[in-house]
Amino acid sequence: MEKLTNLLAMGGYGGYIWPSFIITALAMLYMVVTSLRSLRKAQKSLAELHDQS
Repeated sequence: MEKLTNLLAMGGYGGYIWPSFIITALAMLYMVVTSLRSLRKAQKSLAELHDQS
């Protein structure tokens, strides 16, 4: 248990490191989700254009 506590503390800088990891992970997740939504929207639009011709 002490090893886990030391890992999470990261030499006293854990309070800065872990929030930055979490913020980065959330930002990356947001970018993936918005990119996939944009892709689906573009594919739908392309399919509609293809059906019209």
